[in-house]
Amino acid sequence: MTKKKKILIVAVLVLLVGGYEAKAMLMPPPKVHDKISGEIYILPGQFLVNLQDGRYGKLTVALVLAPGQSDGAAAAASGTTTVDGFGTLPEEPAVRDIITNILTNQTSTALISTTGRLKLKHQILLGITTGTDVKVTDVLFTDVAVQ
Repeated sequence: MTKKKKILIVAVLVLLVGGYEAKAMLMPPPKVHDKISGEIYILPGQFLVNLQDGRYGKLTVALVLAPGQSDGAAAAASGTTTVDGFGTLPEEPAVRDIITNILTNQTSTALISTTGRLKLKHQILLGITTGTDVKVTDVLFTDVAVQ
């Protein structure tokens, strides 16, 4: 290999590496998208409901609050008192009522099967969004037990 070819190869490599580094420095970093946007609020106290087939269901329910929806914790920290057994979410009694009404009289199969739970979550989400001012994007069942 001649000296000119070696110099040409080195110059091309330097330009490629320099171009890559310049691109990396000038390009904005990729945006990280959160898989869950908003805040997860776990409703205090479990739900214990009678099921249609004579069994009982015990659930812990969490709500994914829309971005900007307050869980009320700041108001509670500033001295606003909350009733024992309830959390800080505005309209929490109404939310609990909606959830209890939807869960009561379901079958144990609805709570045990994946499709049944998905339908219940959708019904609860629809009930909360139409019946309250709480902005919720998803409903989570963090614990489910059927006896």
